[in-house]
Amino acid sequence: MTEKKKVLFVTQEMEPYTAISEISTLVRKLPEAIQAQGMEIRVLMPRFGTINERRHRLHEVVRLSGMNIIVDDDDFPLIIKVASLPGARLQVYFLDNEDFFKRKTIFTDEDGVPHADNPERMIFFCKGVIEIVRKFGWPPDIIHCHGWMTALVPFFIREAYKTEPLFHNSRIIYSLYNTIINQEFGESFLKKAAINALSQDDLAAFVSGDKVDLYKGAVAYADALIKGSEELNEEFQALIASVDKPVLDFQDDEQLQAAYINFYNTLLEETVSSN
Repeated sequence: MTEKKKVLFVTQEMEPYTAISEISTLVRKLPEAIQAQGMEIRVLMPRFGTINERRHRLHEVVRLSGMNIIVDDDDFPLIIKVASLPGARLQVYFLDNEDFFKRKTIFTDEDGVPHADNPERMIFFCKGVIEIVRKFGWPPDIIHCHGWMTALVPFFIREAYKTEPLFHNSRIIYSLYNTIINQEFGESFLKKAAINALSQDDLAAFVSGDKVDLYKGAVAYADALIKGSEELNEEFQALIASVDKPVLDFQDDEQLQAAYINFYNTLLEETVSSN
């Protein structure tokens, strides 16, 4: 019997838990559709304080909680919660921490000002994702990242965790959307993101001119790219054109399931042929 292929979705948002942008809608539909094709699915996302735990029936997974994630030399407890996606036989895992996610706003405050600690929240989430997958002991064949908050995942896997056997055969996909964060990440972000004995120089792909460019870094370390928005801005179009990697164009609802599954399978076939 052929072993099921494992697909890990890493996302900053997902309906019905959050409804921030078009990412939430797509990530609600896609995992269920992929699972229906016989693949094993796990979804990881932040447990923002706007998510009603009672309504969505979140509960803590004690066996997965209890570790600390270091961000800028400080330890932050990582709590893992889980919920069953309504109407689907699919579980969603939530990464929680009081310092980063308890507040009742997501990326900006009530006045629309970005949270000053968004860089630290991002680092915590991306590192936490990898540590939880290690704790699962679950080697994903495909890792599909959605949103700016996941942009460090490809880099961390390829550099900070490059000796981790769980990820040796993983193919990383990064989807680009026009939903961007209107916030500059300063040089201190590079220092804090240089985890596991990396240096700021190792994050050179995340620098464009004198500014941090999260998307440039994510594209550099991903194995394949997807145009998640129907009309990507010129900057993203140029970024995609600058690399020689498989790219899936935007798909409408009618073609979504078949196109994504075919894209996944093509990448998996390339992995088999290269081993």
